Amino acid sequence: MARPAYPPSHQSDVVDIYHGTPVNDPYRWLEEDDSPATQEWTAAQNALTRAVLDTPARGRLRHRLKELYDYPRSSVPIRRAARYFFVRNSGLQNQPVLLVQDGPAGVPRTLVDPNALAADGTIALTALAASDDGRLVAYGLSERGSDRQDILVCDVDTSEHRPDRVRWAKFTSLAWAADGTGFFYTRFPEPGTVPPGDEQYFCQVRFHRLGDDQANDRLIYERPDDREVVFQVAMTADGRDLVIESNKGASDRSEVHVLPVDRLDAAPMPLFTGFSHAYHFIEAAEGRLYFQTDEGAPRGRVIAVARSRSGGEPTEIVPESPDKLSQVAIAHRTLVAAYLRNASDRVRLFDPSGKPAGEIVLPALGSVFGLSGRPDDDELFLGFTSYTHPPTVLRYETGSGRQSTFAASSPRIDPAAYETRQVRYTSRDGTPVSMFLVHRRGLALDGDRPVLLTGYGGFNISLTPAFDPSAFIWLDAGGVYAVANLRGGGEYGEAWHEAGMRERKPRVFDDFFGAAEWLIAQGYTRPRRLAIEGGSNGGLLVGAALVQRPDLFGAVVCRVPVADMLRYHHFTVGRFWIPEYGSSDDPAMFRVLLAYSPLHNVRDGAPYPATLVMTADTDDRVAPGMARKFAARLQAATGGDAPILIRIEMKAGHGAGKPVSKLIDEDADIFAFLFGAMEIR
Repeated sequence: MARPAYPPSHQSDVVDIYHGTPVNDPYRWLEEDDSPATQEWTAAQNALTRAVLDTPARGRLRHRLKELYDYPRSSVPIRRAARYFFVRNSGLQNQPVLLVQDGPAGVPRTLVDPNALAADGTIALTALAASDDGRLVAYGLSERGSDRQDILVCDVDTSEHRPDRVRWAKFTSLAWAADGTGFFYTRFPEPGTVPPGDEQYFCQVRFHRLGDDQANDRLIYERPDDREVVFQVAMTADGRDLVIESNKGASDRSEVHVLPVDRLDAAPMPLFTGFSHAYHFIEAAEGRLYFQTDEGAPRGRVIAVARSRSGGEPTEIVPESPDKLSQVAIAHRTLVAAYLRNASDRVRLFDPSGKPAGEIVLPALGSVFGLSGRPDDDELFLGFTSYTHPPTVLRYETGSGRQSTFAASSPRIDPAAYETRQVRYTSRDGTPVSMFLVHRRGLALDGDRPVLLTGYGGFNISLTPAFDPSAFIWLDAGGVYAVANLRGGGEYGEAWHEAGMRERKPRVFDDFFGAAEWLIAQGYTRPRRLAIEGGSNGGLLVGAALVQRPDLFGAVVCRVPVADMLRYHHFTVGRFWIPEYGSSDDPAMFRVLLAYSPLHNVRDGAPYPATLVMTADTDDRVAPGMARKFAARLQAATGGDAPILIRIEMKAGHGAGKPVSKLIDEDADIFAFLFGAMEIR
């Protein structure tokens, strides 16, 4: 892959002063999404990227990707009364379809097919909640990958829609009233009713009564004193109480309030306040409210609070374990708890008092992607996946312990042809870090294998084994897929997360460099054959790795990156991330952020490896202007012969709800780029 001639990107003389330090921002104009100059630059850059990537090899890759994506996959069902609600993609449908069936062996029928709503597949289902009697379902629709959604209501008996349409929802949470007359939901301000930018903040909890105009929806709870608080709502299975979880932006630290539904005019009762620890509501059972928390337990524990509580301390039900508690459900008077042991799941059972009651054996080393059950149910549904096992939904009968398959997949690969190993290496400061390695069984490691290394390292998010059909393009070409469990993630509990936050963020990059250096030292590969990939916070990770150690990598795929660490909080919902990153408004954090911000650490004349920056024109979570500025700066600065490209997807957002056709095209571009950059045939 040779370096192409880049479209012109003029530089302005914008200079910001941060705490007495001048910082140039010559591509500030690329922050303006709709300006003619940005539009012209975007068209020229996309044309260049197409000219480089549109080869016969890409066509072959796309054909194979289409085969790999063509397998059925389902979500974990929600049971209400005798009905089961879930979404399923038959294979190459752009969007999964909302289905309902009567009983565990019933025949599924379609309730909502978003593929019929947009020919290009850019309308997606998001939130989902069914009424307790199973007769109504509320769901969210998102257009073009936006975080904003409209909420609609479908009559399950007739498959007809009610006239209700609730707007201004975002990061939507829904909870039906027990009598089915309406639902609680979270929403944000209508644009134009608040100053520009504030429509991204000031979340509210409201109640929508079916048939009413949205303007009459009752306000249940808000925090006008703190615009960055976001709410989640849940109704207890017996319909008595609404539980409101409050988070400050993207932080897991929360407050919890409870409101009896027969007293909606009252102020919600505080249970946990101060945003000092994470609390997540599990369910009401045995006269108590159960919560998962990291209070006094960085790896998590289960506590319970008496429903009549007006003071006093919660009771510990399941104490902290050496493993990370990842999720909990209650089914048939049984606590079902998924634990991460070295970043893969185990499922343990407890009675309501916390006494161990056995385990659910999983098919292989992998991940639980959902638990669904209620205290009165006689069954539990569990989603399982791994690097080589596509998503499977298992049904567990809580009385007999019998397992069966509710929804299986038929992948276009032979899982036995591949192997997954977990290794440990040492980071710069001596901290041991785990990493998964996936490759074809019996692959000879000759020091020249193409390796694709990925990571995330932030926001308490865990990278655990999960099926990605596109990965087999790489594996079948003799490559190794490596996933590093970096600090900042959630794989080993809150202490692991905090070790990679704010001023400690550089440790995450050290962990990533440690993974790359281990792969080279152990004879897997060499720098020219080592590629890195990451998206969102992972895009920040690989962007920082690129500018700090360009010598260590042969190719870089940097997706929807948080690339400008001095200004990220001025766009979309960026202020939600201040608890994780800190802010340049703080003099001490300014120095930390400036030292690693990808945009600000590009060096003129550095021989950067082949790089593909990726973003989307309608991404309303990570502003695409950051990716545009980063790519323009890299193109102007690089002293090497490798190409620096940017791919700007049209009518797509941050990633959620992306049509399968766009996913296939995107993956074809990624692997065409990587194969070309690393000379893989």
